[in-house]
Amino acid sequence: MLNVLFVCLGNICRSPMAEAVLRDKIAKEGLQEQISVDSAGTGDWHIGKPPHEGTRRMLDQYGISYKGMAARRVSGEDFGTFEYIVCMDKSNGANVRRLPGGEDAKLMYFMDLLPDDEHKEVPDPYFTGNFEEVYELVDAGCEVLLEKLKQDLASK
Repeated sequence: MLNVLFVCLGNICRSPMAEAVLRDKIAKEGLQEQISVDSAGTGDWHIGKPPHEGTRRMLDQYGISYKGMAARRVSGEDFGTFEYIVCMDKSNGANVRRLPGGEDAKLMYFMDLLPDDEHKEVPDPYFTGNFEEVYELVDAGCEVLLEKLKQDLASK
């Protein structure tokens, strides 16, 4: 089983969108028994809350489920559980590094999946309001990540 954790600030916009999109792609490939996905935030403001209404609206538009998703905070225990910890921006990566065990955690940044894109980080739609732009980035990046995960599974 490969385990993927997406990390953003509050765990209500970017990371739950990526979680839902990747879960949907995994289900369409029939890989639910081989790849698990979760998301978390580095802040604690929204713990227990569902994804932001803008995220829900985008996921609804594309028929992607977010049922049962609730914000949580990333913890040091995640470092032993997840092979892929995918941070949506450098600030959240730095916050993860400050957690106990985080200095040695193997992190990657979401936009590294899309090296030709003009964005260096996934913009936070909580502040920009542009959930469509974020969905397009997340959808494209999750497609690349899924291919990487399938290669990793094949090599095991």
